[in-house]
Amino acid sequence: MAAAAEDPSQATSSQMKSDTSAPDAPAPATSALPPDVPSQLQSAANTQTPEGRRFIRTASVDFRVADVYRSALAIEDLAARHGGYVARNVMRSDVGVVRSHASRDGMRVDLATYTLRGALTVRVPSERTQEFLRALATHVEFLDARTFEATDAQFDLLRQQLAYDRHQNAQQALANAARAPGKTGEKTDAIGARADAQAQRDEATVARAELEDRIAFARIDLALHQAPQLRRTERPDLEVAMRREGPSFFARLGDALAEGGRLGLNLIIGLAYLWPLWLGAALAVLAWRAWRRRRR
Repeated sequence: MAAAAEDPSQATSSQMKSDTSAPDAPAPATSALPPDVPSQLQSAANTQTPEGRRFIRTASVDFRVADVYRSALAIEDLAARHGGYVARNVMRSDVGVVRSHASRDGMRVDLATYTLRGALTVRVPSERTQEFLRALATHVEFLDARTFEATDAQFDLLRQQLAYDRHQNAQQALANAARAPGKTGEKTDAIGARADAQAQRDEATVARAELEDRIAFARIDLALHQAPQLRRTERPDLEVAMRREGPSFFARLGDALAEGGRLGLNLIIGLAYLWPLWLGAALAVLAWRAWRRRRR
């Protein structure tokens, strides 16, 4: 009854105080910063080892470095420290915009932008793939793209083993057939078939060894590039050299007079070839004049 007799105005005021004392605070704004490079180069595809599974691990990383040549040498040393090796190392320069202008002393200046790029293929032990990539992060200025893959190889291994067993059994059966009594031709055919079966068994052995190598050593393709740079090259200006090495004014004037004389002689000789035309024109003029005189 005491609670029911409480002043409703006091209850209302206490409720307003509680509402004003605890306003809805806005959620703190969190900036979505990109993860650091070591975190970007991590993936479960490089570390997962479920029981009974064996993986072929491959990765590709495209990134910018400060100096392509220095980074490529450092990556080669890094692969060696992790028990791996470099299978491919390619460097190239992509030339961009080229501008040219004349300089003093008969030289010409070429200005060109170029981007130095490198492509490396690294093989490291599969279990050390993540460790190698974590160490690689120290050379990365900016990560453009990365891809990790872990392909389950258990069925490929089973297929290779079954193929090997099949060729082994075929070779044994053909060996027994070749030793069994029979005609010489049949034995020759059995020996040839046995050789073919042995070759197929050897191919299966090599294929299995290649598959085991792909499982044991991960393949990592690295594409490196650095910021565009400017190259300045000086070369002789051919136009300036031609003007300097060309003949003088009087030599050119003499050549022009001599060439004009030759052209004049050639013109006279050409006109001489047309003497029948000139003769016909002269006769026509004489006939026209005689006709005019008769009319007078």
